[in-house]
Amino acid sequence: MSAGGRHVRRRLNVWPGYVDVLSSLLILVIFVLMIFTFAQFILSQKVSNQESELGNLHKRIAELTKLLGLEQQKNLKLSENIEQLSAIITALTEEKFELTGKIESLSTLVKDRDVALDKQHQLNSEAQAQVLLLNQQLKALRSQLQEIAQALKVSEQDKANKQVQIEDLNNRLNIALARKVNRLEQYRSEFFGRLRKVLAGNTLVRIVGDRFMFQSELLFGSGSATLDRIGKTELAKLAKVLKELIVNIPQDIDWILQVEGHTDKVPIKTHE
Repeated sequence: MSAGGRHVRRRLNVWPGYVDVLSSLLILVIFVLMIFTFAQFILSQKVSNQESELGNLHKRIAELTKLLGLEQQKNLKLSENIEQLSAIITALTEEKFELTGKIESLSTLVKDRDVALDKQHQLNSEAQAQVLLLNQQLKALRSQLQEIAQALKVSEQDKANKQVQIEDLNNRLNIALARKVNRLEQYRSEFFGRLRKVLAGNTLVRIVGDRFMFQSELLFGSGSATLDRIGKTELAKLAKVLKELIVNIPQDIDWILQVEGHTDKVPIKTHE
């Protein structure tokens, strides 16, 4: 009984060992899961950090690309500036050669001037004597000019007096001409006044301003050069008025009687 009881007790004591093993395995599994979870968390953090860094790198690359484009534009501008500067340097070099030639020419001119100055210094004594002589002559000329100016002043006064006399004569002449014109206008008005009375009622004669006009039908027929009877009568009236007026016009008044005539397109058929 005691041996069997011991055997049973030994069999029953095996399970705690299994439990311990299973507990240990469970703890190990939990530990592994915790390590895996922690590792996954660490990896996710690293991945997110790497993605953030990758985004920053992309931004940096874009900025560098933009800066590279700007640098390329600057390089192009610098190349253009270099070409322009090269052209300017070439032009300046040519100008330098020209200026060098001018400097040499000016040096030659300076040497010639120095030679001329030496000659001029030699002639200074003679020139000073001539200057003194010219000053004396100039003084004499100034005296003569003063005398001429005085004479000119007197002449201008005489001229002014004569100009006043001429203006007075012009005024008198204008007054006399105005009087003669008024007298002539008076006689002309009288002449045309009488002529209007004589020719009153005659529709073939018109007085316009200082002219009186006869219609062609009054003097000549169409295609004829012979005066009609009515035309002779009207001309006789005009001649009578003119003769009466001539007697009253003074001899010192110049006057002109002008006769003008016009014809039509019909040829003359009568013998002149």
